[in-house]
Amino acid sequence: MPWIWIIIASLFEISWAVGLKYSQGFTQLKATIFTVITMILSYVFLSLGVKNLPIGTAYAVWTGIGAVGTALYGIMYFDEPKDLLRIFFIFLIVIGIIGLRLTYKAS
Repeated sequence: MPWIWIIIASLFEISWAVGLKYSQGFTQLKATIFTVITMILSYVFLSLGVKNLPIGTAYAVWTGIGAVGTALYGIMYFDEPKDLLRIFFIFLIVIGIIGLRLTYKAS
């Protein structure tokens, strides 16, 4: 179950990062409220995950999924660069996330 909490926390991580863009520096009320709520939820689910996972692993996976998801959202919806080198480095983050998950051993 702790990995599920980390994945949920990561989805909220993506949500608040994207919400931050829409909030335009916290000047758009609805986007700001959405951002703050999803920030809180992201931390709540992260805290549930780290009860049973090493903090370094959980945090790296949480931020990695958040970074990849946010970068992909930016490429798809904000017309951010999608050059091959950028995609390659996003892919490396995914490989790191998979590696951390595969090397995790429950105590």
